[in-house]
Amino acid sequence: MTEPGGALLVVGDVITDIVARHRGPLAAGTDTTAAIRTLPGGAGANVACWAAHWGRAEVRLLGRVGADAAEWHERELTACGVRPRLVVDPEAPTGTVICLVDADAAAERTLVTQSGASLRLDPGDWSDALLDGVARLHLSGYLLFSAPSRALVAVALESARARGVPVSLDPASAGFLVELGVDRFLDLVSGVDVLLPSRDEAGLLTGLPDPADAAAELSRRVPLVVAKQGAEGALVARSGTVCARVPAVPATPRDTTGAGDAFTGAFLAALLTGAAPEDAAAEGCRAGARAVERVGGRPPVLG
Repeated sequence: MTEPGGALLVVGDVITDIVARHRGPLAAGTDTTAAIRTLPGGAGANVACWAAHWGRAEVRLLGRVGADAAEWHERELTACGVRPRLVVDPEAPTGTVICLVDADAAAERTLVTQSGASLRLDPGDWSDALLDGVARLHLSGYLLFSAPSRALVAVALESARARGVPVSLDPASAGFLVELGVDRFLDLVSGVDVLLPSRDEAGLLTGLPDPADAAAELSRRVPLVVAKQGAEGALVARSGTVCARVPAVPATPRDTTGAGDAFTGAFLAALLTGAAPEDAAAEGCRAGARAVERVGGRPPVLG
């Protein structure tokens, strides 16, 4: 069974982000001036860093990277207070995402993704011993978008169920969900205890345009649904009913990259300290507001 005060294990993607902040539409066929930075990212890695930043004593991360950036990512994760277990892929490079952030459009971002090694995690990278001392397992939804990592998800879910460890999952990408297929996704997440979709993802998964209706419908399939609504906060749903509407925390966005990851990390950190889901969602909203005021998807490194 889960151990009170145990660790959080995150399994997911570790990515190199190239963040380009520009103003106004991109100029097709010519140059667009931008401020460009290379930063550590990846939904799974970001969630782990925000969870550690938000007060979890022990956060672990299983991910896969290329030899080209393995040492850098390990240093960056460790600096955030995360205990990384990075598998170095012998063939593929570290995944890379180009984040195009329009500073004139509420800092909304467009992602251009090369998954690289990140989605080559497979069952051979899993060990039941990874769950030793773990109170909760979190899976990045990006793992569902390749055959090897889908197989890993199945093994990890089975292992967690055998130990009584609750599992959360963030769907990660509405665009990739369309390619995977809604029915297939819902089958793959059977057995997950907490689902943390964005507004768009919840709508896509249910076909319902109203965010509250979508969250409620998803909670008929998953025991607890926490639907992130961006600047409108979050909805908490159980057993087919929205039981809480959590307001957003005001923020002036600079870059929305990783805001949902920040929400998830802080939510899980609070949940593991015994907070009710509604209170944990409020912590998530606080973290999301802090994240959008920073460039990149990670919290500040303390100390």
